[in-house]
Amino acid sequence: TVVIGFTAGAGLLIIAAQLRNFSGVAIPSGARFFETLNLFARGIAGLDPWITATGAATLVVALAAKRWLPRLPYMVVAMIVGSLFGYALLATGMAKVPVVGALPSGIPTFSVPSFDPETWRKIFPAALALTVLGLTEAVSIARAVATKSGQRIDGNQEFIGQGLSNIVGAFSSACPSSGSFNRSGIAYEAGARTPLAAVFAAGLLVVVLLGVAPLAAYLPLAVMAGLLFVVAWGLIDLKEMRRIVRTSRGDALVLAVTFLSTLA
Repeated sequence: TVVIGFTAGAGLLIIAAQLRNFSGVAIPSGARFFETLNLFARGIAGLDPWITATGAATLVVALAAKRWLPRLPYMVVAMIVGSLFGYALLATGMAKVPVVGALPSGIPTFSVPSFDPETWRKIFPAALALTVLGLTEAVSIARAVATKSGQRIDGNQEFIGQGLSNIVGAFSSACPSSGSFNRSGIAYEAGARTPLAAVFAAGLLVVVLLGVAPLAAYLPLAVMAGLLFVVAWGLIDLKEMRRIVRTSRGDALVLAVTFLSTLA
């Protein structure tokens, strides 16, 4: 029940975070859920029809391809169609839809972390907080996906894997890494079933950075928002939530508290 509520809340958080990219309404980055809804409602008059049309086209194509073209990677199909739609608007002079922008090409350089005791003393509290948050989030995401895949989750293995990845990342000035509902949701929807999917994704990302990074300059933010809407909606298990509400008042209360706590 906790996992179902947490996952549904995470889905709505993803949708709220992408509202500004999907609609063009000016919403500060990092605004909280209820603040985002309030700002969106107050700024709805500033909705950009062309940005929204680009996101909507991506969303419709993704849903249609997922239903009627199951053999094709529907997210890739939708991304290409949405990008072409945005490029057509730019080429005809009708509108300029904000894009991701060209990614920096090349791979990170090797660097040795600082072993200065004073530096470690300063960053230890933040590092400890990030560790707890990262591990909690990753295991929660894993359990949420496991409710759909039927797999068993070994939290110890997740702790070991995440710890090793961050230690190695320290030698290339990497940001602290953890699980992500956006990434895990997309991977699962695309057919990923094992951690090797993340390994292959990392390898392909290197190829992208070295070979086709400039193409990201033509990828509209509204397209990414439309794809994330599909992923986020897939995280909300309405059927299971209805079953919980019908069968147990106690579980329904746990579901509601978890759901609202996630949003707040």
